[in-house]
Amino acid sequence: MSLLSGVGRKLKEDARNAASAPVEVARGIRYTVGGVRRGEIPPSKPLKTVGATLGALLLVAGLMFPIYWILMAALSGSGGSIYSSGGLRLLPDDPSLRPFLWVVGDLVVPAYAVAVNVPLTDLAVVFETPEIVFLDVSDYGVEGASEFKRFFWNSLTVSIPTVAIAMCLIVPASYALSRRKFIFRRKILFTYVLLTQVGGGLGIALLIGLYAVYVQIGLNDSKLALAVYYAATAVPFNTWLLKTYMDGIPVSYEEAAVVDGAPPWRVVTEVIIPLSAAGLATVFIFTFLTGWTEFVVAQTLLSTENYTLPVGLFSLVSEYSIPWARFSAFALTFAAPIVLVYLFAQRYIEGGLSFSGMEG
Repeated sequence: MSLLSGVGRKLKEDARNAASAPVEVARGIRYTVGGVRRGEIPPSKPLKTVGATLGALLLVAGLMFPIYWILMAALSGSGGSIYSSGGLRLLPDDPSLRPFLWVVGDLVVPAYAVAVNVPLTDLAVVFETPEIVFLDVSDYGVEGASEFKRFFWNSLTVSIPTVAIAMCLIVPASYALSRRKFIFRRKILFTYVLLTQVGGGLGIALLIGLYAVYVQIGLNDSKLALAVYYAATAVPFNTWLLKTYMDGIPVSYEEAAVVDGAPPWRVVTEVIIPLSAAGLATVFIFTFLTGWTEFVVAQTLLSTENYTLPVGLFSLVSEYSIPWARFSAFALTFAAPIVLVYLFAQRYIEGGLSFSGMEG
């Protein structure tokens, strides 16, 4: 609970800082203008800052322009295209939210029938719950709906077991490799490094073998089997990453806990894990994204009913045409949760990738 409460406090602090950012910027501008007028700040200093800021904004705008272009295609109500025969246009001709409404579809809680047997009789009373419609997109001129909700649920039911299985292996393995001395420890570490570099042609060969094995044992259409595969692929790199982070935690903290009489499991849960919050968050996000964004293996192993979001997005591509407006809206909706998770977890990712458990 201490780890979760610490994460909650930091999230509240981030939200508070984001809300107060405009006020702080306005206060800084007012202070700078006043300093320049009084001669306390040379005019060249704020000009350099403004120039560097404008340059950074132009760079970010250039990097974000492809996403903006996809957004313009998604907002096109006429079907949309990512190509423009009439020159570069920064605004859609006929802006509409219908492609996004098509992605969301009818937000309906379906009716369920519940049968209750009457005691001492063969009768059964059937109760049916009402159907609840939160958003009927037909009211907005949208015909039909995408299968985004089904793909979203499939992605969740793959990503969550992936994280659970992988973290159960990564955390103890990282602690053992960081703090314990045992036979073949160096060889195991080099094996982990080797496994992080497996890819290319060898990865394709392994995928073919994996598919053959899964078909033989009847697991080629199992989301849990896919999650096990994702967890196995995520373990080597993330174990090395978390182990490197734990190496930066002073051993004296553990020694102090042992002197106070804490058993080994309490040392891990109350000392190592809370101090590894940034590393754990980074590993958690990387592992989750493994199951959330992977395409090739999911398309190979899963049937249409179990398609995840990346495969569902690809299924919109037909042989002769691509509905660019719906395709773009689907892609942006698919990417939105990832962006939000990264924005809230940016502090932890930066700290986790610094490979240092403590500062000073």
